[in-house]
Formats: sequence, structure tokens, C-alpha cells
Amino acid sequence: QVQLVESGGGLVQAGGSLRLSCAASGSIFSIDRMGWYRQAPGKQREYVAMISSGGITVYADSVKGRFTISRDNAKNTVYLQMNGLKPEDTAVYICWVVTTPGSQHWGQGTQVTVSS
Repeated sequence: QVQLVESGGGLVQAGGSLRLSCAASGSIFSIDRMGWYRQAPGKQREYVAMISSGGITVYADSVKGRFTISRDNAKNTVYLQMNGLKPEDTAVYICWVVTTPGSQHWGQGTQVTVSS
């Protein structure tokens, strides 16, 4: 069983910054990919960013150049630094972790609200 605990969400004005964290714990042999999705009210969950075990990052076009994903393997933690936030970034941000051999795990989510 794997637990994911997210933190760092909140309310920020447009143009501001937030840093999200997600710590994984429990029965983990090793972690492959880590990442973030988001879901706005009335919309489907959408992909935000991913980082592989080797440090390769992939971003959604909507956040490229504004968000930076990183990970601390010693702490089983993934981070999402969000700069230049826009009202359309408002959503629940959900941590996603893939542990070997290919099991997916989801966090509960943390609310990010960007005011105009």
C-alpha cells in the first residue's frame, strides 16, 4: 500500500507563485515516474507534468515555461514549482506516482486558486 501526501496549495493572485509537494510512503520497492495532474470544476482531469526516474521531464503545453517539476529520490518526494500563475490554472492538483512494477497511485489532491 502506497500513501501520497500533497501540500502547498492555496490562494494566490495572478502572476504569483506556489510550490506543491507530494511525499510517497508505504510499501514502495522503487518509484518510476512521478507527476501531477489537475482537475478544474466541471472539467476532466488533465495532465500537467511528469518526471522520470532518470530526471527526464515532460510538460503540458499550457504550463511549459511557467512550471518546473523536480524530485528528491531520497525522500520519495516530487515538487511542482508554479510561477506566473493564471486564473485558468485554478484546479485541484493531484499527485501521480508509478511504482515498479507499473502500479499507479493517486493523491487526494490540493486546491490551487488563482485570483485575477
